[in-house]
Amino acid sequence: MAKYVQQLDRVVIRIAGDSGDGMQLTGDRFTSETATFGNDLLTLPNFPAEIRAPAGTLAGVSSFQLHFADHDIVTPGDAPDVLVAMNPAALKANIKDVRDGKDIIVNTDEFTKRNLSKVGYDSNPLEDDSLDRFRIHPVALTSLTVEALKEFDLGKKDAQRSKNMFALGLLSWMYNRPTESIEEFLLAKFAGNLEIAHANLAAFKAGWAYGETTESFSHSYEVAPAPTPAGTYRTITGNRALAYGLVTAAQRAGLPLFLGSYPITPASDILHELSTLKSFNVSTFQAEDEIAGVAAALGAAFGGALGVTTTSGPGIALKSETIGLAVMLELPLLIIDVQRGGPSTGLPTKTEQSDLLQVLYGRNGESPVPVVAAQSPVDCFNAAIEAARIALAYRTPVVLLSDGYLGNGSEPWQIPQVDQLPDLSVKFATEPNGEGGAFMPYKRDPETLARSWAIPGTKGLEHRVGGLEKADITGEISYDPDNHDKMVHLRQAKVDGVAKTYEPTQVDDPTGDAKVLALGWGSTYGPVLAGVRRVRKDLGKIAHVHLRHMNPLPNDLGDILRRYDRVVVPEMNLGQLALLLRGKYLVDVEGYNQVRGLPFGAEELGEHFAEIVKEVEDRG
Repeated sequence: MAKYVQQLDRVVIRIAGDSGDGMQLTGDRFTSETATFGNDLLTLPNFPAEIRAPAGTLAGVSSFQLHFADHDIVTPGDAPDVLVAMNPAALKANIKDVRDGKDIIVNTDEFTKRNLSKVGYDSNPLEDDSLDRFRIHPVALTSLTVEALKEFDLGKKDAQRSKNMFALGLLSWMYNRPTESIEEFLLAKFAGNLEIAHANLAAFKAGWAYGETTESFSHSYEVAPAPTPAGTYRTITGNRALAYGLVTAAQRAGLPLFLGSYPITPASDILHELSTLKSFNVSTFQAEDEIAGVAAALGAAFGGALGVTTTSGPGIALKSETIGLAVMLELPLLIIDVQRGGPSTGLPTKTEQSDLLQVLYGRNGESPVPVVAAQSPVDCFNAAIEAARIALAYRTPVVLLSDGYLGNGSEPWQIPQVDQLPDLSVKFATEPNGEGGAFMPYKRDPETLARSWAIPGTKGLEHRVGGLEKADITGEISYDPDNHDKMVHLRQAKVDGVAKTYEPTQVDDPTGDAKVLALGWGSTYGPVLAGVRRVRKDLGKIAHVHLRHMNPLPNDLGDILRRYDRVVVPEMNLGQLALLLRGKYLVDVEGYNQVRGLPFGAEELGEHFAEIVKEVEDRG
């Protein structure tokens, strides 16, 4: 007799185990199945910084969280509805996030006395009453996998490695996921060893059959597809979307793309992705250090390419002098900062928003640089194009801020039509622009204040480059005090002028009479918006603004802030944007801050916003 199917509108699943158990692969494949089915989704991979922490320890726990729904969602979920714990360490590390009455699937084979003692369990939680408030589903995942693969010519250890596929099969049955892509994926991934490919596929099918036949699960679930505009979709991570955005920007500008980069978590995937796209006139250079990476990218910009360098906070510190050189040379250069927890090495695989002040002011001298921030994994594509637009039009280095959550997280992306993308074409200087056939490299466009971009080797356009101050218009070396003052002001005015090209700031204030404004930037977009929606669901009035451009700030932002009695700015730092807003606009902005290496929870923000709204309403 077939089990009945319960309809749900949304589900949050977290799969956790040792970093060597294939949790990220399992999560990626379940995400792919879910995207194929048509659900809206967001993911939150979470893995240790250690290359291989001791097996069975808390330090070695890796997890993957997926939130999918039949409607628009904007966060990877606050707490799992289902936790799959592959060992005691995974259970202990994640149990605090699971709410009462939710499902926990545990691999009972790993709950040995030795493994329990490794993480501080005095007794087996599956045998005492400590988990009574949850729905526990004990599954002998490891031994069931080995039994399912006994017909294959595999050793016991190799067979055990397929237990993640057994878990994937069980989850796929539980939520009625399409499975056709699994066979294609496994055959492609293990094309060099079809025995392994078929063994993993057998483990997957065994997991599906277990769910269908065991009495531990009385029913399965289904989350209907989400309504989406017609188009071609794919699931994409933030780092991959950013790489695609860079290639697209270069193509729309008619320029070669050059990436000079030193590998650093969590930005390395951009280097990996771009290295596979050489057919799009992309060159990648894995440098020996951060300074070499940005210097090579700046050299490529001097030579007429779209120069890009990628890094995280520690690398920004090392690149700062060369970024200052790009400011002096007034050449387009993109600096991608995928932020992570700091200071120093900090939390390399966790997320944070703590580099804002660094990228704004972390250089010697008056060294203004436009700063753009991505708000979601998919938005990394758009942010890359916007950063390139500014860099090319204004002849300036531009910093693009992403972070670990955006870079590693994924969501469905509607692939845009090429004719809907902006034209970023560039006109290089081809002939002298001064009297008597002279070339004036710092003669400026009256609209943008951008100087001419002359390709080295162009006859008659020879000019000086270097870090010493340039004379206005001629570009000769100058120590004249008045000239330096003028050039500093010109470079600042050029960056300030970027704000003239922004669209009006979008204020999400449905009733038009809210007195509280929630203001976010970067990856807080999803949690802040979800928190705002929770307040409105309870009939509270709250407005929402999210910033794309961190420098220069929008020209209309000051007037917007002054409309509201209370302005709250959630940030994954100690209040960096709030500090800037107070200083620039003299508005009493309230920070709401955390630096836990994890995104904000929507429920947490909703409760905080609701308290502020109630306080304002009570005052009348």
